[in-house]
Amino acid sequence: MSRLPDESDTTTAHHDAPVPEDDTATDGAEGSPQGGRDRSNRGAALIATAVALPATVLAGVVAFTQFAPDQPEPGSNSATTPAPLSTAAVEMAAPALAERPATVCRALLSQLPPAIRELPQRPVTAGPEQNAAYGDPALTVACGGAAPTFADTDKLWLVNRVCWYGSEAEGSTVLSTVDRETTVTVRVPDGYDQPLQWVSPVSETIISTVPSIDDAPTGCRPG
Repeated sequence: MSRLPDESDTTTAHHDAPVPEDDTATDGAEGSPQGGRDRSNRGAALIATAVALPATVLAGVVAFTQFAPDQPEPGSNSATTPAPLSTAAVEMAAPALAERPATVCRALLSQLPPAIRELPQRPVTAGPEQNAAYGDPALTVACGGAAPTFADTDKLWLVNRVCWYGSEAEGSTVLSTVDRETTVTVRVPDGYDQPLQWVSPVSETIISTVPSIDDAPTGCRPG
């Protein structure tokens, strides 16, 4: 509801303005003592008003100065400067891969985007041909690891035509492909909302570089 008053709530009172006295009126003939006293009184009132006005203005300035918020000193930055993101190498394991998975992983890593959403890519401590990392905290992509184990009733997710199984680990959500000949695992730190959205760019690269299998789990089929 609007905070402006309605027409019905707005009323204006009208009063008859008093008729000013005639300054030239005298109590008798012009220049009489009564007329002189009136002019003297009015002159004194005008002088008092002229003196009082600067004092009132000064008091207002003092009050504003006391209650006005402190202004930042020139050159100071009141906004909090965000901490710089780490660009150090992310520690990742690099297990030995057979020839075929190693070839597939090299193809995948060569096509991964330089950034996932707003997270720039970072170096890794081992296996740059099979591992990648993004942002701080690091979202990681590992190719060629062990396939996940899960029950037939466990939930699977299709993201850009790639089927993922998700599980919770300490500080992250782990998403692994279950419909590809070589497993790709993405760890999404808990600080990043909606983990499935973060694997969408990876899914696009997987489609073009990692072949699918014929016997994908039932949960991977579109409903």
